[in-house]
Amino acid sequence: MYNLPRLATVIAGVAAFASGVHAIQNVTRTGRYLYTADGNRFFIKGIAYQEQGAISTDPNNPFLEPSNFTDPLIDGAACSRDLPFLQQLGVNAIRVYSVNSSLNHDACMSTFSNAGIYTIIDLALPVNGSIDRASPAWTTNLLDLYLNTINVFSKYDNVLAYNVGNEVVIDPTGTGAAAFIKAAARDVKSYLKSISSSALVGYAAIDGDSTWVDPLANYLDCDPSGSNSGDTSIDLFGLNNYEWLQRCGVLQRVRLHYLPPRLWTEVQALFSSPMTDIWSGGLAFSYFPATSSQGQFGIVNISSDGSTVTTGDDFSRLKTQYSEVSPPNSPTLSSAGPNTFSACPQENSTFLASSTLPPTPNDAACSCLESELSCQFTPKTTNTSGIVGTLLDTACSLLGGTGGSCAAISANGTTGTYGSVAFCDPEVKLSFVMSEYYEATGRLATSCDFSGNATVNSGAPSSGATAAVTSCLANPSATAGSSGSSNNKNGAVGLLGNPQAWWGLASRASSASWAVC
Repeated sequence: MYNLPRLATVIAGVAAFASGVHAIQNVTRTGRYLYTADGNRFFIKGIAYQEQGAISTDPNNPFLEPSNFTDPLIDGAACSRDLPFLQQLGVNAIRVYSVNSSLNHDACMSTFSNAGIYTIIDLALPVNGSIDRASPAWTTNLLDLYLNTINVFSKYDNVLAYNVGNEVVIDPTGTGAAAFIKAAARDVKSYLKSISSSALVGYAAIDGDSTWVDPLANYLDCDPSGSNSGDTSIDLFGLNNYEWLQRCGVLQRVRLHYLPPRLWTEVQALFSSPMTDIWSGGLAFSYFPATSSQGQFGIVNISSDGSTVTTGDDFSRLKTQYSEVSPPNSPTLSSAGPNTFSACPQENSTFLASSTLPPTPNDAACSCLESELSCQFTPKTTNTSGIVGTLLDTACSLLGGTGGSCAAISANGTTGTYGSVAFCDPEVKLSFVMSEYYEATGRLATSCDFSGNATVNSGAPSSGATAAVTSCLANPSATAGSSGSSNNKNGAVGLLGNPQAWWGLASRASSASWAVC
């Protein structure tokens, strides 16, 4: 069972509660609950809103995760087409899993805002735009990606929350990745504060055994500093859940009826006491047709020309269930209690995350370092994501043969040890290892080739790669931006002050939780 007494706001996978169309209000968290600006308790009554991208056939993709995506918030005509059906459902929130920050979202965001519909925006992107559960890291390229998306969406009044990750941790052996999720939450919260944004920060967890899911929730909520500031605490903890039952303040799991037909009878329980003591609503999966390891989902079909929406029986049943919910407006804002945070769980055999977090990625330091390295990665292809990993393996193996190691680029969320270059993007880390090998072999020209993917930097100082790291960390602006790197560097550190199924939301003393059904 899941014992969630300290959660601040839990979203249980159904959706939030809206009381009609009106000028959209700001939503904030107090204690373990969500409230609108007028002081009423807010329940998410929503639905996942994104057409499914192409599914990777890689055997290492058991969760049928997409290899690409279509941003659902760039087509104003499609959003206007779907709005009447979202209004029929009575939803007040949609969750969007991937957005393209280079495109315009004004029409869709305005359409939904005018209808009183909030958005929950995931910051990660498929394939290389998220924290890798197999080899987790929190790096400049990810931070830049996240902040670019926030910069694009910060002008809209109906962004309820940003998610920093989705199912990064999937079993006890991978719980060390939680340190990187928590670091992402820390840096995103810091940036939101710096731009005076009240948007919440969330994480969506996979369902699993309580021996590691419960500590994960507490860990993402806890304040390792003991200052009760919540600077590293998420606001919303989401649980992508196919089975649950609330009893006496404890979340117990029972099998949900999630194969067709979907009856949605769990909705009434989720929006009633005692569930509402912990959960703050949730989102159904999915508006558009979707395939997952759990089966086929989707409550509408779109015609091939994109002009017509046809609803299914699942749509009608969900509409009926949503129309009948009437969650309590309690506790009142004045009695919600202060924001307090969980005690950080101790590491054990089923939970392996250190309370020592990765540092904030420093764009300027990494840019400085890249310009100083003696052997630079100069790829022969524009698809660098397909070769960086292989080249890193090769370079680390060669470096190890000379008695060196790749410790400087390594990060371990279990031991809480992070190499001096671990926060740089993969291409800078590759240049660093190439340079270390090049220098270990007496700067032989043949040692800086790597099948034509590396070039000697004639302007590099003779002091070597390790000295360059020390220099750039001490004075990151020394040569920042002088290299010809193609990486996107937006000065994030300066901005930061240098420091499917139901988706449910549960509330902790300080953070929130959510789930999908």
